[in-house]
Amino acid sequence: MPILEELSRENIFAISQTRAESQDIRPLNILILNLMPTKEDTELQLLRLLSNTPLQINVTFLYLESHQQKNTSLHHLESFYSSFSEVKLHYYDGFIVTGAPIEQLNFEEVDYWDELVEVFEWSKSHVFSTLHIC
Repeated sequence: MPILEELSRENIFAISQTRAESQDIRPLNILILNLMPTKEDTELQLLRLLSNTPLQINVTFLYLESHQQKNTSLHHLESFYSSFSEVKLHYYDGFIVTGAPIEQLNFEEVDYWDELVEVFEWSKSHVFSTLHIC
């Protein structure tokens, strides 16, 4: 993920996948549903906070397939994010959900509402702890 290079330039420690796999500790598995329009900026902000810890953390970014992104390329999403169908058989220690700038919209106008409700229902049985931010 390109964000890891930026974290390294900022002297924020993140170990490589190879090194993480060789350590005798189970990492925390965190799922992040990034609903912000400026996804790459939000990725950097969240990974800054999660990276400076002695704990190993595996982060999976989730995107909603039912939403047409305006500010993030499909290539970026397909390269660095997973769809709900790809993650729904997994379990996570934590789930972070960012806000979205939809305060001026009626719920019917939110094109991903049904999928979001499905994700929230799924999280009740597949996620230990959830944090809603923004």
